[in-house]
Amino acid sequence: MSEILEKTKHFVTDLLTNQLDSEYLYHNLRHTQRVVESTQELLNFYNLKDKENNALVLAAWLHDTGYTKGTENHEEASCSIAKEFLESEGFDNRLIQDVSALIMATKRFYQPQTLSEEIIRDADSSHLGQKSYLQTSELLREELAKLGIAEYSFKEWQEANVKMFRSEHRFYTDYAKENWQDRKDKNLADILKNKKEDRKLLKKEQLKAQLKNQSPERGIQTLFRVTMRNHLKLSDIADTKANILLSVNAIIISLVLANLIPKLDNPSNDYLIYPTVIFIIFSVISMILSILATRPNVTRGEFTKEDVKEQKVNLLFFGNFHKMKLPEYEWAIQELIKDQVYVYKSLTKDLYFLGKVLDKKYRILRLTYTIFMIGMVLSVIAFGIAFKFFGPERVLELPQP
Repeated sequence: MSEILEKTKHFVTDLLTNQLDSEYLYHNLRHTQRVVESTQELLNFYNLKDKENNALVLAAWLHDTGYTKGTENHEEASCSIAKEFLESEGFDNRLIQDVSALIMATKRFYQPQTLSEEIIRDADSSHLGQKSYLQTSELLREELAKLGIAEYSFKEWQEANVKMFRSEHRFYTDYAKENWQDRKDKNLADILKNKKEDRKLLKKEQLKAQLKNQSPERGIQTLFRVTMRNHLKLSDIADTKANILLSVNAIIISLVLANLIPKLDNPSNDYLIYPTVIFIIFSVISMILSILATRPNVTRGEFTKEDVKEQKVNLLFFGNFHKMKLPEYEWAIQELIKDQVYVYKSLTKDLYFLGKVLDKKYRILRLTYTIFMIGMVLSVIAFGIAFKFFGPERVLELPQP
């Protein structure tokens, strides 16, 4: 008989490996092997006849082969596959009927009538009494989703598991009750614990979100944060523009001083003096205005306790405290955070004066770009007029004394 059991093992292994859809994450070869192992464990405890033992092991190997034909009526399909295989191996109808009856005993909600049926049912559900149950259960949930049978959220799956543990499943054999029931109870306790923790976490997150959305502070903080970020970005843009103008005009003046000024010593180049002066003057003015746009203001950097108590000083701007000692500034900050109105008042002042600085920068920048543009245009015109009316050709045309 061991030979046919070995043939059955190879037949089922080949069938489930090559013909079973890969979407079966739970009802696959690993599940069948687990059921066979559990069946052997139970048979080692119970002293059954060889015929009953052989029928149980064969049924354990063949009970889920019907999944290769689909999920609908897979027990019946498994019986058909088992019958065809066993007949091909020359077994009598009595054994084939016993194996088929045991396969049908694995059908959900079936109540076993004999010890053999109790053994096959307990072996088929032995994973409920194993440490790996939570991982195995998750594979079944994914399998149901992939096959389009049922979609369960994690919470819904926990509810279904609790219901199955409490009202649907039970172990039938004394061996399973004694050896697997404790682990099953532990698995149920873990599910309930996870469920309780998830519920607490969900309530906490819901409360947090509710308070977060209802709190007016959030909107106010967002207002100040966004406005401050926009102001600082505009300030960076202004400084960048000023630096560009400063660099361009510095390069222009350097080139003029290096290449054009030395040529003015020659009397024949006198016609270039006025255009060059215009060019340099406008460039210098653009440089001065660019420097003014980025030049920081110097503040006194000190405040008194009366200023803090009367809320006259903005402690958020470094220019108001850079000369103060650390203990004095720490005291002032503590006074500030005690009063929410003072905090918002300081933030408002910070935004206001930053806006004033931006206004000054952009007005100077606008003036600088205008002067730079006018200077470029006038310089080009001046050089054109100088070359046209006072250039070298005109000098040669003057009458000789």
